[in-house]
Amino acid sequence: MYAFNAVMPILLLVLLGYVLRSVGFAGEAFFKKANTLVFRVFLPALLFCNVYDIETLSDVHWGDVGYIALIVVLLAAIGVLLAAAFVPERLQKGPFIQCVFRSNCAILGIPLAQSLGGTPAVAFAAVATAVTIPLFNTLAVIVLSYYADKTPSVKATVLRTLKNPLIIGVGLGLLVLAIRSFLPHTADGALAFSLERDCKFFFSAVRMAGQAASPLALVVLGARFDFSAVRSLLRPITVGVIARIVFAPALAIGGAIALTHLGVLQFTPVEVPALVAVFGSPIAVSSAVMVGEIGGDDQLAAQLVVWTSAFSLFTIFITVFLLRSFAYL
Repeated sequence: MYAFNAVMPILLLVLLGYVLRSVGFAGEAFFKKANTLVFRVFLPALLFCNVYDIETLSDVHWGDVGYIALIVVLLAAIGVLLAAAFVPERLQKGPFIQCVFRSNCAILGIPLAQSLGGTPAVAFAAVATAVTIPLFNTLAVIVLSYYADKTPSVKATVLRTLKNPLIIGVGLGLLVLAIRSFLPHTADGALAFSLERDCKFFFSAVRMAGQAASPLALVVLGARFDFSAVRSLLRPITVGVIARIVFAPALAIGGAIALTHLGVLQFTPVEVPALVAVFGSPIAVSSAVMVGEIGGDDQLAAQLVVWTSAFSLFTIFITVFLLRSFAYL
C-alpha cells in the first residue's frame, strides 16, 4: 500500500501536465521555460537544503554508506556497458545510463525508510541519501555532458560539471556544513549562528523554492510526454526499466545480505530500508529536467521516469514482501 501511495502522486502530476498541454493551457515555449526554471533555480535550492539538513559532517558514517556509494558507481559502469550493447544512438546513451544508477531517493527515500523500519531506520536513510544525492548528480552531469558532446574531452566535461547548477547547489550546501563545523557554540550547546534560525526569512525562501522543484518538474514532464514515442523507444525503455527497478535492487540488496552473512558487512533491519529506498525506487524526476538542459534524448528520459515509476508500484511491493518473508525487515 505504501508503494501505491508514494508513487501515485508522481503519476497524477505527470498526468496533470499531459492534460494541461492537451487542452492548450500553454505552449511548448512555456513548458520549456518552466523546465529551465526548475533546473537552474528550484532544484539547486532543493539540493542545498538536502545537504544543509545534515547536522554535521561527522554525523555521516562513511563506513556504513561506503557499500551503497560503491554500488552506485558500479551500476553507472554497468549502465555504460548496457548502453553499448542495447542503445545505438549517442544522445540516448546518457539518459539510459543515468536510469541504471540514479533513483528517486530524494523524494521517496526518507518516507519509505520510515514506513519500512520506523524511526531507527530514518537516521541511516538520511545519511545514505545525503551521500547518494551528490553522487547521483555528479555522475549524471558527467555522463550527460560526455554523450551530449559529439567531440567530448575531459576538460570540457569537467568544466560543464563544475558549472552545472545542481553541482553548485550541492557545493554551497557542503560549504555551509564546513563553515558550521568551525562555528562556536553557546552555553546551551546551540550554534552561535544558524542560517535557519538567524536568517529565517532567507532560508525559508530557499526551502520553499526547493519544495516547488519536484511538483513543477513532474507537471513539465507530463506536458512534454509523448505516448506515440513508446514504440520507437521500446528497446531502451524496456532494458532501462528492468535495470532500474529489478536488476539494481537485486544486486544491491542481494550483495548486502550475502556480505552480511559472510561477516563483511552488518546490514540489519535498520539499514535494509535505506537499500530499498536508494536502489528500489524509480529514476529521479530531476533526471529528465537535466537531460533537457544538458543535452540528450529528453523524450527517452521522460519515458523512463514515467515507466519506472509505474512499474515500481509492483517491484517495491514484491521486494518488501520477500525481505519481510525472510526476516530482513
